[in-house]
Amino acid sequence: MRKWVIFAVFLAIIIGSLCYVTFGYYSEGKRGGYVTRLSKRGYLFKTYEGELRMGGLFEGDGTMNSSQWVFSVSGKDKDAISKLEEAIKNGHRVSLTYKEKIFQLPWNGDTKFFVTEVEVLGPTKPVTPPSSSVPAPMEIDTTKTL
Repeated sequence: MRKWVIFAVFLAIIIGSLCYVTFGYYSEGKRGGYVTRLSKRGYLFKTYEGELRMGGLFEGDGTMNSSQWVFSVSGKDKDAISKLEEAIKNGHRVSLTYKEKIFQLPWNGDTKFFVTEVEVLGPTKPVTPPSSSVPAPMEIDTTKTL
């Protein structure tokens, strides 16, 4: 009898750990930028894999440096997928709410970051260069000698 109780406790710990690794999350947060890629990938388990460009000249900080962040979206989350496709089509900035898993499992996607909510923020105002006053061109008399 005691042997079966120990086995049941051990089995419960193993099953609980596997469920936590599969369904549990390590952290959650938000990231903003422009979605540059969204593709449906996978041989057996189809997930959407995307890439978010953060920073750079279009973000207004005046530098050319930008960082890329890769993420996954579940194929079941049709609302998030349609908003991401709309943002790519129109070139709008987005805010992504994500959860980070402890381990990357093959049936969950290619990354540890899973987007759960998408907010389309719309286009940003275009950056206009400052106007500089350039003097008007002068006519040069080429008949005179120096």
